[in-house]
Amino acid sequence: MTAALALWLYVLGLALAFGWRTLAQWRATGDTGLRLDAGPALSISWWAKLAFVAALLLGAAGPAAALAGLPPVHALDAGWLRTSGIVVAGAGIVATLAAQLNMGTSWRIGVDPAEHTALVTSGAFALVRNPIFTAMIATSLGLTAMVPNLVSLTATATLIASIQIQVRAVEEPYLLRTHGPAYAAYTARVGRFLPGIGCSTRAR
Repeated sequence: MTAALALWLYVLGLALAFGWRTLAQWRATGDTGLRLDAGPALSISWWAKLAFVAALLLGAAGPAAALAGLPPVHALDAGWLRTSGIVVAGAGIVATLAAQLNMGTSWRIGVDPAEHTALVTSGAFALVRNPIFTAMIATSLGLTAMVPNLVSLTATATLIASIQIQVRAVEEPYLLRTHGPAYAAYTARVGRFLPGIGCSTRAR
């Protein structure tokens, strides 16, 4: 039962974060917001994109494997943890969509190095610099708590690794080039994924 709910929540999260949000962006601007070019093969951006896609596939495979009979990790198999996971996963899905909407027309999936969009620093972005990724990680952690097997654990670890690479090696250099001192000042006062944690010292 929990595995089926986890799979349903996962599909719902993907449908809202990637499907509905893309459609809403296209209707509002005539542009889907999708920037799917991963860059040259074996480049850092290519590896980040590959790892992210792998994490998405593993995210669905975790609940599916549980439905097929893969047992949970014994140390994590607890009723209170599964219940907490439902709450965290649901909140993560809502927070992901809210943060995406907070970006307005600047919302993108991926990076176009030649593109210049407005720097969003209000709302959720006043708390952390990457609230969408923070919410996605929370969703993954919640789903893993619901279905704590090795596939789900691998999915969360892969997602966190891919996001770290994407943010640190792709997005932050791009934003610094594009917005210069304004972005440097923003990184100095706002944490990367959690409030107050991961602030830059370059503008201090």
